[in-house]
Amino acid sequence: MESIEAKVKLPSIFSDNMVLQQQSEVPVWGESSSKRTVTITTSWNKKVYNVIPDAAGKWKTTLSTPVYGGPYSIEINDGTKLIIKNVLIGEVWLCSGQSNMEMPVNGWGKIKNYEKEMAAANYPNIRFLKVKRSLSPKPMNDVEVESGSWQICSPETVGDFSAVSYFFGKNLFQNKDIPVGLINSSWGGTVAEAWTSKETLKTMPDFCSQVEDIERTASAWTDIEKKYNQEYATWLAQVNNVDKGIADGKALWANADLSESGWATIKIPNYWEKQGLVGFDGMVWLRKTIDIPAGWQNKDLKLNLDIIDDNDITYFNGVEIGRTQGWNISRIYTVPAKLVKNGKAVITVRVLDNGGGGGLYGDSARIGLSLSFNEKISLTGDWLYKIGFDIKDISGAPKKWDDPNRATVLYNAMINPIVPFAIKGAIWYQGESNADKAYQYRELFPLMIKDWRKRWNSNFPFYFVQLANYTDTLSEPQEALWAELREAQLKTLNLENTGMAVSIDLGEAKDIHPKNKQDVGYRLALVARNKTYGENIPFSGPVYDSYEIKGDSVLVRFKHTEGGLKSLNGEPLKGFSIAGLDHKFHWADAKIIGNDILVYCKEISNPMAVRYAWAANPICNLYNGAGFPASPFRTDDWLGLTYGRK
Repeated sequence: MESIEAKVKLPSIFSDNMVLQQQSEVPVWGESSSKRTVTITTSWNKKVYNVIPDAAGKWKTTLSTPVYGGPYSIEINDGTKLIIKNVLIGEVWLCSGQSNMEMPVNGWGKIKNYEKEMAAANYPNIRFLKVKRSLSPKPMNDVEVESGSWQICSPETVGDFSAVSYFFGKNLFQNKDIPVGLINSSWGGTVAEAWTSKETLKTMPDFCSQVEDIERTASAWTDIEKKYNQEYATWLAQVNNVDKGIADGKALWANADLSESGWATIKIPNYWEKQGLVGFDGMVWLRKTIDIPAGWQNKDLKLNLDIIDDNDITYFNGVEIGRTQGWNISRIYTVPAKLVKNGKAVITVRVLDNGGGGGLYGDSARIGLSLSFNEKISLTGDWLYKIGFDIKDISGAPKKWDDPNRATVLYNAMINPIVPFAIKGAIWYQGESNADKAYQYRELFPLMIKDWRKRWNSNFPFYFVQLANYTDTLSEPQEALWAELREAQLKTLNLENTGMAVSIDLGEAKDIHPKNKQDVGYRLALVARNKTYGENIPFSGPVYDSYEIKGDSVLVRFKHTEGGLKSLNGEPLKGFSIAGLDHKFHWADAKIIGNDILVYCKEISNPMAVRYAWAANPICNLYNGAGFPASPFRTDDWLGLTYGRK
């Protein structure tokens, strides 16, 4: 934005390169320290709007937007001018959820074919706004945004943006030829109740006490942060006391001349749990010795360790060169020229993992030491490692004061400040963190959607991704948390103006963040193109409709059978199970009869229920003729694993 000594202050969601929703009355708001009438002039129609600030200097009005187009400008004048430039009029979508929505094209995500996708991402009429992670015990009025403003989609900017959001927006733009604005407000590992307002959560008894706790602590938030920092400093002191690699506060195991007798070998990149340290959490020291070329001496070098889980302190020849907290943050450290000498050099990484996977697990193509783009030493392969301590040997780390998984704190900080910026609709990818309370999610998720619509005063479309397949496949039918969560998502389609993209065939057994985000965004876009933009195109796979018991078989009927039902590659249908009076499920045979499926099992003479793809990572292959997979389902309503969990 061009500021000519402007006294006007705008929320960060308004900036150069932004997209405004077409053919709408779009709210615009801000503050003026001059207390004079604020005059707004829009270049697309030369219309002038006058608004008088209130006693606190706050003002708000609405601007009439035309059919899509641009670029335009908006001049805001309260005696001095502020000009917002390169504004497009088009379609604006809010994109939210947890890590699979947050997962960037490059960065820690590195989706399938990310280099090719980045190189081709030259779409100046697609614009991004990425909201920074933030939380608050009370509703906030503004957010921080990455890079400080809306970004124009290009090979240089797309890498750090949500992959699902990008591929959704890209498909809309390519098929509608209308500018697209994507606002990504997401946070990995978070629960849906954190994204819901306190007023709405209070209508669910399960969350009343949590909301009350947040309200009680709101006024003392600064003190809570201070207390946590003190407790964490005490805990880190305990860590240093038990870490065998530390003595008198010095990192002995980082010394270049250290004897490496007793150190074992590990492969980088990979999680250490996959290399013998099964279930280990704690401190692991990693060392690698390299030779520095003579031409590199006394020159700054770049050390790229890519992604580390969780926290690291990194040393070069015994000298600390960087430290980072966070399991999904790229580590790129500068090795200062004064440390760079010809010959032997030792890189040491002290890695602390508090739970889950641990170690250097990023992209092997990135991990290396470089002088320039063409001069690089790869650091993949064998490293030495030694355990500093087991996390079981010390007290647990203090609970973070800024835990994002508290009721309403993400709504307050990352959604409320966006309201009422005009949007066409929302897309959502979340649920993994609520899977252990799937029955509760049946009520919570629709409630959150209605909450957002109430805040925007709009029944906007809300489209979401059903959880992908994940973890090991099982040899026999069993109850499954993720299957129950998928069912809760499927039931949410009963809420008006919603849609679901099935991704049961897009996951990976060993990675909760599957790399194929292209098809996820594509399927979401098809839902929007059909339901919001009125295109007569298929957008869903088969969805369970009803069933009928026919002797020793069960006939299952479906909706969304465009092109007929089929199995993938013409193979026998897989993923169906059937149960009798004992409620014990057995694998079943299934055959297609028109747009129905007949399910039967020789072990069950009096069938009671059928389930399909009822597992965290099911083997299943039912599709329709349009090429979309069927949603997992069950015909029974027998109580599951998560019933009653709060």
